[in-house]
Amino acid sequence: MEKVSVDDVEETNFAGVSVSRLSDPLGTEDLAINHYDLAPGDSFSAGMHTHLDQEELFYVISGTATFETRDGEVEVGAGEAIRFARGDYQSGRNDAEVGADGEHVVALALGAPKGSTEMRVPQPCPECGDSDELAVFFAEDGFTLRCPTCGAEFDA
Repeated sequence: MEKVSVDDVEETNFAGVSVSRLSDPLGTEDLAINHYDLAPGDSFSAGMHTHLDQEELFYVISGTATFETRDGEVEVGAGEAIRFARGDYQSGRNDAEVGADGEHVVALALGAPKGSTEMRVPQPCPECGDSDELAVFFAEDGFTLRCPTCGAEFDA
């Protein structure tokens, strides 16, 4: 058994988003757990994406998150959860009005299996034009995009 306080976990910055990663402090082997506190205008991720090897679930603790999908937008309020299957494109954000009275979105994101390595963004390949999505590869200093059809690489 492991126990951790979210307040004791150091926040990290991932693709411009501040997140408290709970998986390692809790010792999870198969489940990624991230805690978000999004100010108005902040997002869960850098943009629309999918994981081909991971399903994701977002549970909103407080506030209202807006998720963009290929089928349109979905609002998820406090006490509600939304699941994205492998291959579902999504991007979530806090649409509250920016300012002193803007409500934060506090949420947990759960992903299984834990280590997703097959991420895609909905962008056509400018090199070959044969693919309508690009693979995402992360490095310590950022990430690159690669066409799964022709293998051309692009800076993100």
